[in-house]
Parts: sequence; structure tokens; C-alpha cells
Amino acid sequence: MIVLGIDVGGSGIKGAPVDLGAGQLVVERHKILTPRPATPAAVAAAVAELASRFDGVGRAGIAVPAVVTHGVTRTAANIDPAWIGCDAGGLLGQALGCPVTVLNDADAAGLAEMRYGAGRDRRGTVVLLTLGTGIGSAVFVDGVLVPNTEFGHLDIRGRKAEHRAAAQVRKNAKLSWPTWSARLSEILVVLEDLLWPDLFVLGGGVSRKPEKFLPLLTCRTPVVPAALGNDAGIVGAALAAAGGLAPFAPDVPPPMA
Repeated sequence: MIVLGIDVGGSGIKGAPVDLGAGQLVVERHKILTPRPATPAAVAAAVAELASRFDGVGRAGIAVPAVVTHGVTRTAANIDPAWIGCDAGGLLGQALGCPVTVLNDADAAGLAEMRYGAGRDRRGTVVLLTLGTGIGSAVFVDGVLVPNTEFGHLDIRGRKAEHRAAAQVRKNAKLSWPTWSARLSEILVVLEDLLWPDLFVLGGGVSRKPEKFLPLLTCRTPVVPAALGNDAGIVGAALAAAGGLAPFAPDVPPPMA
């Protein structure tokens, strides 16, 4: 099955058709700048422009930096506040002229990693964290997504977790790898005391340098880097659109068009 996947970020919107059998992009992804301001109408127009680069789009999955319930965006991280309460599924479906599935961007990345990447065939509880401008999270129990977790907003000694240990915080504050790893470890320990996970998967651009920080982490749970890199959101969005919210239940049919 070939499905279009689109990942809406604070600075860029990227997408490509995805071969869901292989979990790979069919052609090179295309990227355009996120409009300023990133209002729903402006982003919908940009998503439609990106989708027009690819022929034969019959279904699309779209990952956005927001909590999404029943196609409605409930928060707005790095996009315009007008997204709060927006019928994103209806708006983006109308813009693309095809059925769409809208989901949180960290959830999309997690879906891809659980089906094709670092979490493949892992049962139990798996927690994925995306370390970037903020910290996104996705939780899976026996391969099934628990949607819209917001662990980047955990309170860690009076500050949000993402304000202490996002990858951008390390760069902006010029933290050493040991100092940043200690902050990240603190978050992982809180999460493992709450959830008792079987595996942590760490994504985001920093996952390309696991040798810099993985050996420095201090927690009892195994930690591995994400495997799909910057394609994870695209692949996971396409997977969600094909009904892939339960990686260990392949008999679940895709949603009706």
C-alpha cells in the first residue's frame, strides 16, 4: 500500500508517498517552509501545495505538533494558537481532496519506530521521546499506541522537562554532554518510576550521535536510539492513515474512504 505521509513542523513541512510494506519513502521527500503565521488556513494551503508534488494521492496521514482527538487539535506547539479547537481533519481533508488522518507528531514517529525501527516486535511498555526544540512523547503497550501523552510537560524540580533537557536547550545553554545527559537521565528516571517501561527509544536529531550521550545515561531501563531519523514522522503519519495504530494487530482493516 502506498500512502502519502506529511509531517508539519514549526519551521518546515515535509512529506512523501510511503511504501507501507517496506516502511520506506517511495521517492525523495519534499520540504517547504512552514508559513508565518502558521494559521490553520495557511498551513492547509501549504500542505495542499506539498501534496500536489506527488501524483495519485488517495489517502494521506498528517502529523502535527499538537494533541489531536477525533481529528480536532487541542493544543498548539510551535504553530498558531488558532489551531486550538480546530477541526484539522476536516480542514486538511478538504484542502487535499482526499481522506486524511491527523495525529500528534511524536505519536507518528513512535508508530514508525514500533513497526519498522527500534521498537519493532517489542512487547511490553515502550516509551519514545523525541528530543528537539521541545520533548515529544509516545507510549506503546504491546505495540498499541496510548495517544497524546505530553511527558515533555512533566514538572522536574519546578520546571518543565523540555525546558531542562530538550536538545535545543543543550545547544542554547552550551551544556556539556555529561551535564545534559544528567538532566535527561533525571527525566527518564521519573518516567520509569511512573510507567516501569521495558524500553526507551530516543529520537530527534540528537539520536544520530548516540555515542555522545547514551553511555552517560543513568537509568535502569534499556535505552536505544531511534532508527528512522527524520523520516519517522512521515512514515508514521502514512501508517496511521492506513489504519496502523495497532502494529501487532495486522488484521485491523484500514479506515473506510
